[in-house]
Amino acid sequence: MSQFQSPMPNREFLWDVFQRVDRDRSGFINTEELQQALSNGTWSPFNPETVRLMIGMFDRRNMGQVSFEDFGALWKYVTDWQNCFKSFDRDGSGNIDRNELKTALTTFGYRFSESLITTLLRKFDRHGNGTILFDDFIQCCIVLYTLTAAFRQHDTDQDGVIQIHYEQFLNMVFSLKI
Repeated sequence: MSQFQSPMPNREFLWDVFQRVDRDRSGFINTEELQQALSNGTWSPFNPETVRLMIGMFDRRNMGQVSFEDFGALWKYVTDWQNCFKSFDRDGSGNIDRNELKTALTTFGYRFSESLITTLLRKFDRHGNGTILFDDFIQCCIVLYTLTAAFRQHDTDQDGVIQIHYEQFLNMVFSLKI
């Protein structure tokens, strides 16, 4: 996603945004506050699971919330994903269709079969429209990245094949932060 990265906004701007998002004035942003502050381009709320995943990625204290120090990185992360999403939403529809998803994943280096693309679309299409919204696109990419990283730990010869016992597989999946 490096080609979609934006510069870090200045501290004053971030503090203003942080204060508006921190509705309870706790000095931290929790999942509910972040969900209310984010927009997926529709009138529906941002996917709570995506918000939870993002908070988890930037929550250095493991408290289910982010401080102002963590917020800058989270803001940049969301902005970078917006730029990425817009670049693959070729028709400007505000969502990613099957072909746009395939293009995005190919650009990220994945080489998936048509049936797996269909499965991913079905899994992350919250509304059953055959498309993926911005927040669900982020979730799809986070889950794919996390699962790929876990797989690669066992794929020592990098041939795309691993052999593990069922209990190893369950331990691997259940220990992931997804």
